[in-house]
Amino acid sequence: MTPGTSNKQLAGALFELPCACQNLRRVTRVVTRIYDQELRKAGLEITHFSLLTALAKTGGANQKTLSAGLAMDSTTLTRTLRLLLKQGWIRVRPGEDRRERMFSLTVGGRQKMAEAQPHWEHAEKRLRQSLGNAGWKSMKQIVARVTEAASTA
Repeated sequence: MTPGTSNKQLAGALFELPCACQNLRRVTRVVTRIYDQELRKAGLEITHFSLLTALAKTGGANQKTLSAGLAMDSTTLTRTLRLLLKQGWIRVRPGEDRRERMFSLTVGGRQKMAEAQPHWEHAEKRLRQSLGNAGWKSMKQIVARVTEAASTA
């Protein structure tokens, strides 16, 4: 989005795209902008927050598990993990296999998540209000079905 372009202008400029991939990539770019606008106030992007959330939910995981669970390519995951390590928000330790590395949250990572939580909630609220409750529920169901279908296609 160019500076000075509003969300309403963007919505009015959308045109039909011919395939699922193009439509899904467009929607993720637009939704990512909403979350990044809010999370930037806490010094994060949605990619960072997602990884911190995944580590909080799992209690710690190796890179393979994180990659699969987030459906994230390993290059992007490696780059994001490196940044979170540098910030001190996660730690790494050897796994059972000495080639395996296990990642987990640090106290600083939990604090960063707590700081970011209200901003994430505000992004959720913005999107939910725009969709309405029925649209929100439908979107979540459809996204889950599309993710599962694409994973097995």
